[in-house]
Order: sequence, then C-alpha cells, then structure tokens
Amino acid sequence: MQVIKYAFQQHGDSRGQLVALEENKDIPFEIKRVYYMYDTGEGVRRGFHAHKSLEQILICIHGSCKILMDNGSEKKIVSLEKPYEGLYINNNIWREMYDFSPDAVLMVLASDFYKEEDYIRDYDEFLKLVQETKDNN
Repeated sequence: MQVIKYAFQQHGDSRGQLVALEENKDIPFEIKRVYYMYDTGEGVRRGFHAHKSLEQILICIHGSCKILMDNGSEKKIVSLEKPYEGLYINNNIWREMYDFSPDAVLMVLASDFYKEEDYIRDYDEFLKLVQETKDNN
C-alpha cells in the first residue's frame, strides 16, 4: 500500500503562515465536503470505516494524531503533525484515527457529499469486498 502525503506550499513572513488549497491543483479531486474533528478525548479512536468511492485528504491543522490505514492485506500507521501536510486516502481503505493530542484539529477534504450508502462500517464486510475486488481483477 502506497502512502501519499502532500506537503502544501506555505506562504509566510513576520505576520505568520498561510496555506491555500485549490481543488484539482493542490488537492487531486473536486472538493464537495469539508469537515473537522476537535476536542477528541484521550484514548478515543475515530473512523472505523472505509468508503466505496470517496477520496479524502486529511490535514491535522492543529496538534497531532495518527491514522491507521488498512487495504485488507497491509496496514500502515501515518502520523499527522504539521498543518501544511495532507494524507491522501483513496476508496476501499479502512481507516482509524487515534492518539489525538489534546489540541488536535483534524480537517478532512472529501471528493463527494455525505452518502451513507458509500460507507463500509463493518470490518468483515470490508475484507469481503476487498477479496471480491481481487477475484474480479
């Protein structure tokens, strides 16, 4: 499984830093939804799902957290701790977010609007879908 991290261009001077993101330029898809998580309690894990077609970029714009990515045969853990770094997560990747610092703000840029039918929330169902995809290729 390939981990794709983007280092977004920073613009700064004595006043501070700024990162600007444009869809289909800095972000490899059209952005249809933006959401963010904050005040995540100590020891809390989030996510526990995959998407059938959705693509995402995760950016920890404040603080830090870890992302477990699982493609059904390989798992990788990625740390996000820089507000100018984004983690690309393609469809059919199980994800779990955890180890949030007390001040963490995790922003997600998504390629489509919220659609419950795009979620795979059961890990065994996810593994079955991954195997079916392999069998059909």
